[in-house]
Amino acid sequence: MNKLRLTPVVLATVILAAHFLRDLSWGPLLACFVMLGLLFWRRRWVLRVYQAFLVGGAALWISTAAGLYRERQSLGEPAARMLVILGGVALATAATALLFETRGLKARYSERASTARQSVAAFLLAFGILVPVQLVVDPPGILLERFLVTGGWLEMLGLAVYAAWLSETMMDPAVSALWRRRVWRMFSAVFFGQLVLGLAGFDRFLMTGKLHLPVPAMIVAGPLYRGSGFFMPILFTATVVFVGSAWCSHLCYIGAWDDVAARGFRLGRRTGQGASRRTAVGRRPQPMPAWRRTVQTGNLAGVVAISLGMRLAGVPWQAALPVGIAFGVVGVAVMATWSRRKGAMTHCVTYCPIGILSTVMGRINPFRIRLGDGCNECGACAAPCRYDALRAEDIARRKPASSCTLCGDCIGRCRDAQIGYRFPGLDQWQARALFIVLVVSLHSAFLGVARI
Repeated sequence: MNKLRLTPVVLATVILAAHFLRDLSWGPLLACFVMLGLLFWRRRWVLRVYQAFLVGGAALWISTAAGLYRERQSLGEPAARMLVILGGVALATAATALLFETRGLKARYSERASTARQSVAAFLLAFGILVPVQLVVDPPGILLERFLVTGGWLEMLGLAVYAAWLSETMMDPAVSALWRRRVWRMFSAVFFGQLVLGLAGFDRFLMTGKLHLPVPAMIVAGPLYRGSGFFMPILFTATVVFVGSAWCSHLCYIGAWDDVAARGFRLGRRTGQGASRRTAVGRRPQPMPAWRRTVQTGNLAGVVAISLGMRLAGVPWQAALPVGIAFGVVGVAVMATWSRRKGAMTHCVTYCPIGILSTVMGRINPFRIRLGDGCNECGACAAPCRYDALRAEDIARRKPASSCTLCGDCIGRCRDAQIGYRFPGLDQWQARALFIVLVVSLHSAFLGVARI
């Protein structure tokens, strides 16, 4: 019976696909078939996303009818029949969305209903962030658009679906820390993979072809030295406004390396049943020295002073480039040595100047992680913290240190749910949902456009 209910949905989608085929819009055409594939995924958010897709399809039919009407009016041709036909198609497409409100289809798409709103919000926000990139940026900012005309729309749909799924997954505190690390590393791999392909001669994988060092400090140093090119500082600031210091734990292309180094994975033996098996475990983080913040502040001041100094002195880029390379190499060395020994992300909390900018500027954002009054100070939340933000004194005062990057890895470790995100006017669950929607949407959008 549900298959019969879906027949009009499939038909409306196929008619939209035929419209795109007529215009040779291959990206939207393939996107229609992706949407048909989503019908097999029985998540509640799929139901809502498909409804939005059908409403959007109806709007497209109305827009097409309006365009044809103006064209026929200018040529003095009749347009009434066309308006009736396309108006009927638009109405039928919109009405098809109502089929998802029937009891049978709601039952079919009932899985993960509790997180459906978050997934739909992440889908729409990720897609919405990419729309101006697709429409305005030249050369195309969406990678697939460079290989297939209108292909950017297909990639945008894929990234939006990815955002919906990841939002759903990250809402589970038991697995959110694991998936944060996985997708963060994947983002870094995609970023640097595109850079390698670009340097190998496949210039479509480069954003503009004007290379700059993929070192976070260059977000500040580059524009100060050149006196132009403020896109990355603007992007960084906008990110901090939306998700605070989470830039350092979700969106930085270098931070994922420090995370891997700090964990220093090694083989550890399981206990209990199946004790003969071995599993990978990470090193427990050790406290960082009290002077780490001073060093980081000094690095930021040094980067600013040297960049401005080289600009005022007229130092050519050929001479400035080795300075930037050296700074990046030292950072990698810090990860490979100190981070591995301490089990903490020493590059991010001691060396990187963007790290201190992120945590200081992040205070303008209202998101916080706080511990509840019922905390028994067991210290379970401190074990996964790689940012030296949950020492015993931090737990005692019920809030992480200033180096906290809102990664949220600590939340799943508390058996009493005494630690979590806070946002004015929202309870703990709502604050977590809002944060995850925002950070996942930004991550998904960055995945589509973050290249050099």
